[in-house]
Amino acid sequence: MAADAAFIEVQGLSMRFGGLLAVDGIEFGVREREIFAIIGPNGAGKTTVFNCISGFYKPTTGRIRLQGRDIGGLGSHTVARHGVVRTFQNVRLFKTMTALENLLVAQHRHLKTSLPAGLLKTRAYRDSEKKALERALHWLDYMELREFANRPAGTLAYGHQRRLEIARCMVTEPRVLMLDEPAAGLNPQEKKDLQGLIQQLRAQHELAVLLIEHDMSLVMGVSERILVMEHGRRIALDEPEAIRNDQRVIKAYLGEE
Repeated sequence: MAADAAFIEVQGLSMRFGGLLAVDGIEFGVREREIFAIIGPNGAGKTTVFNCISGFYKPTTGRIRLQGRDIGGLGSHTVARHGVVRTFQNVRLFKTMTALENLLVAQHRHLKTSLPAGLLKTRAYRDSEKKALERALHWLDYMELREFANRPAGTLAYGHQRRLEIARCMVTEPRVLMLDEPAAGLNPQEKKDLQGLIQQLRAQHELAVLLIEHDMSLVMGVSERILVMEHGRRIALDEPEAIRNDQRVIKAYLGEE
């Protein structure tokens, strides 16, 4: 992929933990509004790549660009301010806060607040609070979670917690949504609904989606291109049908007789 065609561009990405080389020279680009999946066996380095892109790890070597701007090595909060947000393999909600409070807390960078403004309850402060509440309620409605608005997030059914975590990302108005095994723990109907949700979010909100997932039905059904990793390296990058029939992928991940 040419550099000018990439919305997100990863070049020569490596990540070393002491003597362990977890990611070894990975390169790929994600187009604007593309649904792009990363697959591979456990330990392939998928989540490490996610952690580097989202600012949780500083890469040992390599570059990560968002629309030409270098974001590699920036902290996770800074990367989020650039519009790159993520979910986690294990749900990380504020479980004692209500569903609504989780979505309000996520909007802190959008609020026009300061200590004096808060103390004086200025008009800008009140307007900012009102808009944050409206956004939060909108996403609770969108995810069909409005009835749980005032319930502690940790008491919601697991599938609802997954949807709330995605809502918490979307309320920040991202340009890139990164989903780390979003189908884990979901039943077949919830997985089917998740596929539709991912496609709907991309279409309606014009964002790129990066996806790590072990459920091959979901990956093949929703992705436009797939990167396959093994032992920290790229072994294939292509459209789903080509990946399905790639002998290297079948041997390394999908299995063979």
